[in-house]
Amino acid sequence: MLELRPNCECCDRDLSPDSSDARICTFECTFCADCVETRLGGVCPNCGGNFAPRPIRPAHLLIARPPSTTRVRSAKPACA
Repeated sequence: MLELRPNCECCDRDLSPDSSDARICTFECTFCADCVETRLGGVCPNCGGNFAPRPIRPAHLLIARPPSTTRVRSAKPACA
């Protein structure tokens, strides 16, 4: 099950569980669409993979399976 991380690892922008701007790679690295397009060129700075829109978990399932509250930041130069 996806963690649904709460922020962009690059700019630290909040990304709610229902955000259509959230992008993830195969390792669930989470970035906003703006950083993916303008700073990262569509390539994950952590693993080198590509991005896909993060699926939106239906609201009624968020109670039993809440999103993560742990904020993650990338230490890679593209996000410094």
